[in-house]
This record gives sequence, structure tokens and C-alpha cells, in this order.
Amino acid sequence: MKIPSNSTFKKNYEAHLKHLQLKGLQPKTLEAYARAIRRIGKQYDYQIDDLTDDQLLDYFTALLKSHSWSTVKLDLYGLKFYYRHVLHKPWVNVDLIKPPKATRLPDILTIEEASALFKTTRKLSYRVLFFTLYSLGLRLGEGLNLEVGDLDAVRKRVHIRDGKGNKDRFVPLPSATLDVLRRFWQIHRHPVLLFPNRKGGLKASCHATTPLDRGGVQVTMRKVVDTCGIKKRLPLIACATVTPLI
Repeated sequence: MKIPSNSTFKKNYEAHLKHLQLKGLQPKTLEAYARAIRRIGKQYDYQIDDLTDDQLLDYFTALLKSHSWSTVKLDLYGLKFYYRHVLHKPWVNVDLIKPPKATRLPDILTIEEASALFKTTRKLSYRVLFFTLYSLGLRLGEGLNLEVGDLDAVRKRVHIRDGKGNKDRFVPLPSATLDVLRRFWQIHRHPVLLFPNRKGGLKASCHATTPLDRGGVQVTMRKVVDTCGIKKRLPLIACATVTPLI
């Protein structure tokens, strides 16, 4: 989405990004709040500093027709953040949106489904990442940000840093997962990252400064799931024990 240059909106949007970064929000939340401002800005010709109740009502009603309640909430929170930290204006539309309360349990892959998913994933780095997420029960961001020093082979545990709620935790490290990660590291030999970006190819991966691209991982996962005929909604993958394929 192209943002108009030399405009008040662009200046405020850049300030919005700075405030988001300084508040220590998770990358996924930061992007969601930024996307909210881009989306509502486009809707109202980038004039969003004095939105009326009717404009907000129309925007969120239309958004709910094409997106989930989760997206509606994130856009609302992103706009509230923008008004508070960028415009320094009070947010008075507190009761505008009240999503229905719901508790959903994630679908769990069977061992057979997980094995099919790994076999269908051709790119080695993605296959090892999916296996790691599955065997450790990690969120996508947690897996992508794993570092060599996070693995404790002696105590058989993994240090997960900056998880949900900016909290650290330890998770058990199965021997099979440790073996897979060791063999995978022998291929790229990055001194820090377990899943370095492969944009420069295999030889350049040991010098990468960022992990694998989140968007590329998500696109590949969707394609693999469709190919396998798996109808479950995955949170990326849920944990169990399965024979590694590397």
C-alpha cells in the first residue's frame, strides 16, 4: 500500500512506527497496528486525525464484512494507539466495538499428518523449521528467532526468549530435535542464528543478519497444507512426536 509522500499523514505514520518500536511491542503486533493506520488512511483519503463517530462506525462495519473479529480488534487498537501517542488526543469511542467472547482450541496434527507435511516440504530450511515448531510446540516467531545459544544439550531444554507477553520460558528439547538441528547447523554454520535467511544462497547463509522471512514461511506452509489435503486450522503446527525427516 503506497503512502502519499510529503503529507501530514506520512509524517504521523512514521511517528506511529517509532512509538510502536519504543513501546517494545512484538513484531506481529507492531505490523498489525501499522497496517491498521495504512488501511483506514486509504479508506478516508489519508485524512484520519479527526474521524467522526459515523466514519468509525461505517469503517468497522464494512471491515467486519470482509475480515475476522480479530482483525477488527487489531485495527481498533492500532487506531487508539495512534490517537493517544501520535495525535495526543483522548479516545472517546471506547464502547464502539465489543466482539463476542469465544474460546477456541487449536487443531492438533496427527503424527501421520505431520509426517506427510514434512515429506511434502521440499526446502530443507523450511522442513527443519516446521519439524522444530512441531516437536517443541513453538509459535512461528519463537522458532524463527531461535539462536544456537538457546539450546541446552546437557539439560535437554530450549530457552525461548521474548515469547507471548514478552516472557521467557524453557521447553523440553527432545533428542530427535537436537539431532536434527545439529545436522542442519552443519550445513549453514551460522554462528548465532539457527534459521538464517537464505536470500544469498547456502554459501552466504552463514553471514545472514536476519532469520528466515516470516511471510515466505507462511506462504509455504499454506501451500504444503493444501497439497497434503489437511483441512485443520493450524496455529502454525501443534506439538507431538514424529520421526524427523532430514
